[in-house]
Amino acid sequence: MKMKRVLALGLIALMSTAAFAACGSSNSGDANEGGQVYYLNFKPEADEAWQEIAAKYTEETGVPVTVITAASGTYEETLSSEIIKDEAPTLFQVNGPVGLENWKDYCYDLKDSSLYNELTSDSYALYDGDAVAGIGYVIESYGLIVNTELLEKAGYTLDDIASFDDLKKVAEDITARSDELGFSAFTSAGMDGSSDWRFKTHLANLPIYFEYQDKGINSTDAIEGKYLDNYKAIWDLYINNATCAPGDLAGKTGDDAENEFANGQAVFFQNGSWEYKPLTEKGMTDDQLAMIPIYIGAGDEAKQGLCTGTENYWCVNSDASEEDIQATIDFLTWMVTSDEGTAMLSDQIGVIPFKNAAETTNLFVLNDKAYTDAGKVPVSWNFTTMPSEEWKNGVGSALTSYAAGTGSWDDVVKAFVDGWSSEYAAAH
Repeated sequence: MKMKRVLALGLIALMSTAAFAACGSSNSGDANEGGQVYYLNFKPEADEAWQEIAAKYTEETGVPVTVITAASGTYEETLSSEIIKDEAPTLFQVNGPVGLENWKDYCYDLKDSSLYNELTSDSYALYDGDAVAGIGYVIESYGLIVNTELLEKAGYTLDDIASFDDLKKVAEDITARSDELGFSAFTSAGMDGSSDWRFKTHLANLPIYFEYQDKGINSTDAIEGKYLDNYKAIWDLYINNATCAPGDLAGKTGDDAENEFANGQAVFFQNGSWEYKPLTEKGMTDDQLAMIPIYIGAGDEAKQGLCTGTENYWCVNSDASEEDIQATIDFLTWMVTSDEGTAMLSDQIGVIPFKNAAETTNLFVLNDKAYTDAGKVPVSWNFTTMPSEEWKNGVGSALTSYAAGTGSWDDVVKAFVDGWSSEYAAAH
C-alpha cells in the first residue's frame, strides 16, 4: 500500500500546513474543472523563476498553477508529508533510480505522453520496468566558479590551473598574501543544510566517479574508497584556504558562500550552472566569471571536464485526478516547447534535453560546451547511486567534525565506506 510506503519512511514535514492550504490536486473535489497543477519544486534558487513562469501560464491558459518550494535539504521530508494529503502535489521530482525506489508507486506512466515525445533521447527517461516513471528535464554542470578578475589580481590566469597541483599552488599562494590582496582563495564551505550537499554529495561524487571508472561499473553495493585520500586533499584545500576558519563551517550557509563570492571576498566557489542567474543578478558579469573542473589529483586531469549530468526527474502523481494529471502534463509540455518555458529552463538551470530547446545564455553551460568541444571528458554524475540520504548525512557529519577538529579523517572514511555497505544493504 502506498500509505504504508510513506509511513515507513519515517519522515516529518518541515513546512507548515498553512503554506499549502490553497495547493494541490483535485482529490478533494474542489479543483478547477479543467484541472490544476501543484508543483513541489526541488530547487530553492529557481523559486522566483518558477513563480513567474507559473503566473505566465495561468494568465495565458486560465489553468491554476501553484509552485511551492521545499527548503534546501528538506525535499524528501516535505514530499513525504505532502504526498498523503488530499491536496497533494500533482508534480514532484526524484533524483534518479535510488530516489525512485521510494516514490515509484506514485509515478504516472509518461511513456505515451506529449512530454515524453518531446525528449531528444529516451536516455533521459527514468524507467520503472517498461513504464516511464520520470523525465529528466535538465542537464547541469558544476565545478569551481572562478572570479577571473580576482585571479588576475593575484597574478594568475585560468591557463595556470589545469591540475590539482596547480590549484593547490594558486590557492595557497593567495592565502599567504590574503592580507595584501584583500581576498581569500575559497568561499566558506558551509556545512549547514543549505550548503552541505555541495560537499557530501557533489564533491563526494569525484572519488566515486574515479573508482567507477577504474572498475568499469556504474553502481556498486560496496565502495572501496580508493580515492578518499584525494577527497581529503581537496577538502583540506577548501577549508584551510577560505574566508573563515574550519571550525566555523558548521554555521555557514549557502547564502554566505554566494555572497562572499559575489562581493569579491574569494576567488573560487564550488557550485553549478544554476548559480549563473543569482550571481549575475548580484552584479557580476561574464567578464568576471568562468567555471573550471574540480581537480582532485586523480585520473587524466589534462582531459577532465566539468561534472555534468542530471539528478532532476519530473514525476506526475498517479493518485491525482485525471484532469489534474492531464493539466500537469500539458503544463510541462508547454514548458519544454514554448519560447517562454524553454528560455526560463535554459537560462535559469541549464541545457534541456528537448527538441525545441532554447539556446542558452548561461555562461557556465557554455563553459561546459567549450570543454567538451575541446575533447575534455565530462565527469558523470554518479551521486545518484549513493545508497541513501542517511549515507550522505553521515559523510556530511564526519566532514564537519573533521573540519572542526573534533573528529578524524578515519571517521570520514568509515562513514563513506562502511556507511555505504550498511545503507545499501538496508535499502535492498
